[in-house]
Amino acid sequence: MSTAIDSNRWFRKYAVTASPARRLVVLPHAGGSASFFHTWGTAFDSATEVLVARYPGRHDRLTDPCVESMEELADNVTEALLPFLDVPVTLFGHSMGASLAYEVALRLEQRHGTTPAALHVSSRRAPHRLVPRTLHLQGDDALIAEVRRLGGTDGILFDDPDLREIVLPAIRADFTIVGTYGPRDAAPVGCPVYAYIGDADQSTPPDEMAAWEDVAPGGFRLTVLPGHHFYLVEQQDAVTSAIAESWAVRASG
Repeated sequence: MSTAIDSNRWFRKYAVTASPARRLVVLPHAGGSASFFHTWGTAFDSATEVLVARYPGRHDRLTDPCVESMEELADNVTEALLPFLDVPVTLFGHSMGASLAYEVALRLEQRHGTTPAALHVSSRRAPHRLVPRTLHLQGDDALIAEVRRLGGTDGILFDDPDLREIVLPAIRADFTIVGTYGPRDAAPVGCPVYAYIGDADQSTPPDEMAAWEDVAPGGFRLTVLPGHHFYLVEQQDAVTSAIAESWAVRASG
């Protein structure tokens, strides 16, 4: 693992009070970026600092080499998080980000003796229920068709040949991570797990999302909301409220 991780380069930090009571770490989906979650920066109280991961190979990290393995990505994100562990940390990951959040939670516990306050996972099968995929081995058209099907990425990026050339390497790298990760053992995490899914998500049926309970001996809750794979765009208030509620439950407990 690199010893020269620049934490500020890996996260977009939304300003709050000088001494936050907690941090929410948001890990985006395949092809996603920190800007997708920019409205989350003001969705919580002033005691909550929101950090959104900035994956290499896109936006302000366009010249950084893309990462193509979950192990390397999780190692880097975990290392980048270490300076932020002075207050309780909650992890939220959507789609690919859910698997990444799980792997980061394991690394924080096993390597650094820190258990997150909670793990929130969205629109992604549990690690032991993942199905291998080969989309990353197919041509650009197939990859773009899948991204369009899922939503969450502005289609204009693919309509412009110059923009398409810029964004495709990062998207292919992310789908390489997705296609080569899992299934793997259902290693438990020491924190409660909260799972979210859209009721019309064809990629991850609600009963598959419920399998996250197998890695959650510390407690589990599944929330099914209206919508497809990117249900959280329309259901942002419901998701962010549920995250805030988990902090209230922890504080009262």
